[in-house]
Amino acid sequence: MTVTTLLLRPLVGAVIGYITNDIAIRMLFRPRTAKYIFGMKVPFTPGLIPKEKSRIAASIGNAISKNLMNKDVLERTLLSEDMLEKISSGIDGFVDEQKHNGESVESFLGHYLRKEEVESMRHSIAANLSGQIHTALSKSHLGSKVAHIVVEHVMGKVKKGVLGMFSADQFLSLVAEPAENLLSKNIDEMLENHSQSMVETLIGDQIDNFMDLRMEELFKGRDREIEQIKVAIIGFYKTIVREQLPKILEAVDISKIVESRINEMDVKESEKLILDVMNKELKAIVWLGALLGFLMGCVNLLF
Repeated sequence: MTVTTLLLRPLVGAVIGYITNDIAIRMLFRPRTAKYIFGMKVPFTPGLIPKEKSRIAASIGNAISKNLMNKDVLERTLLSEDMLEKISSGIDGFVDEQKHNGESVESFLGHYLRKEEVESMRHSIAANLSGQIHTALSKSHLGSKVAHIVVEHVMGKVKKGVLGMFSADQFLSLVAEPAENLLSKNIDEMLENHSQSMVETLIGDQIDNFMDLRMEELFKGRDREIEQIKVAIIGFYKTIVREQLPKILEAVDISKIVESRINEMDVKESEKLILDVMNKELKAIVWLGALLGFLMGCVNLLF
């Protein structure tokens, strides 16, 4: 057996192994549609992935939702010390930035809300608070309480004053109850008719003052309160993750999202995605085929 023959068989085996593995990988994606000859469907068309696209999409979506994006995995990730530290650091960074922020609260809100939305929020807060206070005042019987205090105060002054020496307090005692009732009625009517507008004006003025406040003034000197708010925010975040995550996952349905997204992709896009992720591994399989073909050619020399 000549040297050429000794080299030729392994090399032919390597070439065959390379070509067959390369064809096999390409046949995963191609042809992208079924092919027909004389009305008969050509075997292995379309390729495996185009043919089984829906089943593959469902399998991938199910695998991701059960093993990669399930409740336990997400909860463990979202509540990890690293994640909580990032949230805490984010809050601290925000606070430090605002301590040197000279813009007004209204201007700061303008970065995130339209001017119309800020105005709407301002009026909504004033209206809601004034409405609640008005309702509370209307049900509090404040008129009778104020009237009683006023009459008691007047009677005390009379008894200690000059009129008390002439027993005028006895006369005032007779008119105290009617006066108290009349005063109570007038106060209640005033509260009923005017308290909401009065309170809304007061609240509106306070909101205007707050909106004009500079951010640095809002944050400076309030380290204790800010720390308490930060603890409350992190606690609220933990509660949301623990209690609402299952509901969120059920509503989102990651499996269906992944399946739908894969089904929306055309075969060409899917091929590019897989090749981008596994290009190195797929090339290794092709060259492994060449190596195995070469080895089989060497083994063939022994027989």
